[in-house]
Amino acid sequence: MNSPSRVIVFINAAHFIDHYAMLIFAAAVIIMGPALGMAYSELLPYATPGFIAFGAGSLLTGWLGDRWSRRHMMVIFFIGIGLSMISVGFVQTPLQLGAALLAIGIFASIYHPVGTAMIVSYADKLGREMGLNGVWGNLGVASSALVTGVIGQYLGWRFAFIIPGAVTVMIGIAFAVMVVHEDRKGSRQAAAQARVAKRDMWRVIVSLLIVVIAISTTFNAVTVALPKLFAERLAFTKSPALLGLIAAGVYVFGAMTQYTIGKLLDRHSLKTVALPLSFLLAPFLYLAATLQNLPLIAASIGIVMGAFGQVTVNDAMVGKYTSEEWRSRAYSVRYFLGFTAAGASVGLVAWLYQQGGFVTMLHAFGALCLLAILAALILPREIPVPAPQAK
Repeated sequence: MNSPSRVIVFINAAHFIDHYAMLIFAAAVIIMGPALGMAYSELLPYATPGFIAFGAGSLLTGWLGDRWSRRHMMVIFFIGIGLSMISVGFVQTPLQLGAALLAIGIFASIYHPVGTAMIVSYADKLGREMGLNGVWGNLGVASSALVTGVIGQYLGWRFAFIIPGAVTVMIGIAFAVMVVHEDRKGSRQAAAQARVAKRDMWRVIVSLLIVVIAISTTFNAVTVALPKLFAERLAFTKSPALLGLIAAGVYVFGAMTQYTIGKLLDRHSLKTVALPLSFLLAPFLYLAATLQNLPLIAASIGIVMGAFGQVTVNDAMVGKYTSEEWRSRAYSVRYFLGFTAAGASVGLVAWLYQQGGFVTMLHAFGALCLLAILAALILPREIPVPAPQAK
């Protein structure tokens, strides 16, 4: 019998590792170029197959998690992504680099559909655990550039992949020893359910599709554009280090929002939380389009809080309304759609910026986020399902 708290600790660590591993190259490529004799623009495309696999692979890995074993899939995740990171540290040619980064993306695709489904299965309070899990993912995003930069500066870029890879393999071995194959018939795994009337299920599906595409696109666009936006609009500093620190501080508010929204979801229905939250993003995006300096930072905090909060709502929606045997597959579709939309947002940001700078870009995404209000409005009323009594 698995200890729920132990399983959740490992799954939170996996969320950290998943985002950390996917962003090492983005930070290391700056020092890899001179070492490999290649320009930044020449190296960067080798990461593309890995990012495609990160999203597309979730369809297969979610199916395997449901039909085979989530525990076994997570063992493969830890060991596979750890060895893939280590392999990047030994590449000698660009082709080898592309293959190793592709391997990272393939193994990284396991986490979201499988790991998130395990959180739902083992959580006493779904919202709180979803919020905390989101915080760990954000810590992986925030720390990857910092740790990679430090290791790269003092030990070289190869060790920036080898060291975290070795640590990940060790965590995977500990997970394999301490977590056994799950029994999905336990009462805890049915306790996080809620349902709606069958005639209203189409509303849940349509709402989820709208909000996943709109918010995933906006979320990724904001994380891509924010450093550049601050560099253009903050007149009091041009220091890359300080700009990075300000951006990191803004993201802290996003992480705090995920935890807060998670706790609210344990006390209130999903619609009660989602509806007021849906009104947050569009106004702040419109405001930020013309602001500078401290007012811009304040508006950016509002944007990040709205976007990160919506991610927690999206994950909770899937967890509440899907049955245990279908949950990994439901998350795989959610993340496939989300990551595909997120991938498209990078090109969209570049095109909108070219058309009219950040004013045009932020106005466009503000208009897109009006769809989140529509998605929240059409959500049906929940019919809570009481937790079964333990035998």
